[in-house]
Amino acid sequence: MDIPTPITWYQANFHYLQIAVNQVRQVLEDYIAYQQNQPNLAKLETRLSPDAAALLDYAPPALDKLCALFHLSPFDRYILLLCVGMELDSEFEVLCAKINGNPKRNYPTLNLALSTFSQTHLSILSSQSPLHHWELVEMVEGLPFTQSPLRINRRILCYLLSEPCIDKEWAGILVPVPPSSSTSLPPSYQKIADKIIATWSKSLATSDHPVVQLCGSDLAAKQSIATVACSALGWSLQMISASVVPFNPNELYQLKQRCFREALLNHSFLFLNADEMNPGDPRREWAIAEFVEQLQVPLIFSTQERQPQHQRPMITLDVGQLTHAEQRDIWKSHLGSLTTELNGQLDTLVSQFNLNAATIKAACLSLNNRDYTPTPTDEQPDDEQNNKELEKTSSSSTRRRSSKTQKSQPKIESNSSPLQTHLWDFCKVQARPRLDDLAQRIDAVATWEELILPDLEKKTLHEVSTHVQQRAKVYQEWGFAGKGGRGLGISALFSGPSGTGKTMAAEVLAKELSLDLYRIDLSAVVSKYIGETEKNLRRIFDIAETSGAILLFDEADALFGKRTQVKDSHDRHANVEVSYLLQRMEAYQGLAILTTNLIEALDQAFMRRINFSVKFPFPNADDRSAIWQRIFPQETPTQKLEMQKLGKLNMAGGNIRSIALNAAFIAADAGEPVMMKHILQATKSECLKLGKILTDSEVRGWV
Repeated sequence: MDIPTPITWYQANFHYLQIAVNQVRQVLEDYIAYQQNQPNLAKLETRLSPDAAALLDYAPPALDKLCALFHLSPFDRYILLLCVGMELDSEFEVLCAKINGNPKRNYPTLNLALSTFSQTHLSILSSQSPLHHWELVEMVEGLPFTQSPLRINRRILCYLLSEPCIDKEWAGILVPVPPSSSTSLPPSYQKIADKIIATWSKSLATSDHPVVQLCGSDLAAKQSIATVACSALGWSLQMISASVVPFNPNELYQLKQRCFREALLNHSFLFLNADEMNPGDPRREWAIAEFVEQLQVPLIFSTQERQPQHQRPMITLDVGQLTHAEQRDIWKSHLGSLTTELNGQLDTLVSQFNLNAATIKAACLSLNNRDYTPTPTDEQPDDEQNNKELEKTSSSSTRRRSSKTQKSQPKIESNSSPLQTHLWDFCKVQARPRLDDLAQRIDAVATWEELILPDLEKKTLHEVSTHVQQRAKVYQEWGFAGKGGRGLGISALFSGPSGTGKTMAAEVLAKELSLDLYRIDLSAVVSKYIGETEKNLRRIFDIAETSGAILLFDEADALFGKRTQVKDSHDRHANVEVSYLLQRMEAYQGLAILTTNLIEALDQAFMRRINFSVKFPFPNADDRSAIWQRIFPQETPTQKLEMQKLGKLNMAGGNIRSIALNAAFIAADAGEPVMMKHILQATKSECLKLGKILTDSEVRGWV
């Protein structure tokens, strides 16, 4: 005995549409029979099966939902079904040709609909008719309006058939956002989603939808919040970029209408991504403002900075970075059992790299093709091995404490595993593509041994390194971060004449801490246009937050000059720029270094807000000799170089390097090792470049 297959909603919906089309066909056939004075004995199916009717009572058919969404009258519905019949029933061409009295006019028209349907209304001729206003049907241009062929819009036909469809014209403009794979958000983001849900739960019943503006630099986080909020309300989400919003008013209207229609058809909210909007473009600002004002659908407006409210109500919510605890929990959830292999360094990783949930997930997924399973020796060391390691560590620590210039090891590298190294390197490079467009990345190759400085200055640099390394313990474990993020940044000022090692010291710290080093020329960042300097600085800091890179701001005196009395708006805004930079440095989770050749030009009020100040003195003769001893690579052939005599040359380290490099080229061209005569020739060229007079006492005995 065959068991009947249960009918699906898809089948019931199609059956319902067929019956509706049959009813229209019956009207056409009855009209033709009336015109011919002949009775129409053929009767088409007009009843649903009980199973289909039960299903559609629970979930209405697409045709009824469409009529309700766009407020279609019975006459509008009749015309729409005329067009559907042309697509699904081949007999409609024959019937239309008979009614039109012309075999070539085998298509529906408004005139045909007005002739055959009893409940006609002339409002169908208006552009505000729902069929025309929402472009549910299409007409051929250039023909009399009532005689023009009618055709159903393909998107609407697919909606009635419950088939997926994207208009080619709008592909890539309106992008469906897939539902969130997880219904949970970090607590701080869930609070924002709850506010959106509470706001729209009230407004959806009244059709008065306030705009929700999400402000912040993390687009992925804002999208996740929007997705979770929409899912909770039973809606989907579609995204559109503000860059595609046109300036032309007619094109803007068309885009607004299409977005509105898609929102109704898909039961969706709209996510307008304006994160890359240029605030200096008034035409773009006007177009986006008009789009937001006119589009009366639930709208999430994503921006980096707050945009002004116009007539439409707007609720602004700030989406900040994940907290330290939230990032740590996300790391743990994705790492699983591998968390224990980080040897307690997870807090260090979280403290250094301020990552969003998507990047943390990507970092953990990058481990899939690698084997980080610890060896049995690593898992279960015997007591004797433990004792040896403890003695070795203790002895090593004692040696490090006894030497002022011994290189300290980065915390992440201490007893590090391949897993730790891989995650650290992965996190470090995340912001490189965007930062490379804003600043110059410096390959950090300099070491402590190459840095010739007095002990006091070197000790201060070690303290800077220690602050960065121990930040996780002091700020998180010991609770110093509990009172907010302000003042938790680490900043340093390197001052001294050009060529005394300020950039090299930054390199040493970057290599020590295994972090990227980016040099930002403040003289290039500062703009004469009000607001542009802060914008440039904001972009740099926002991107650098991801990688925790060391930021080296050259020419600090270009911005940090002594404040004067405010006489006009430019003076006032110059002080605002300085305050903004200091504020971002205080909140920046990485290390920010300012360099200047003119420390006396800096305002002392600003000096008090710098954590460390290192003065790089002009090297004395002994220091210059030490620099010469380290300036040539081991691979460079040298012969009879007298370092004590070279140390008498009154040059800074940067100039010494230039001389050494030039001397190497001269020697290479002569086919000889580097000798004193080559260095003398290079020195004369360097002095000529600097406008410096070379004295006999400096070069006596060189050749």
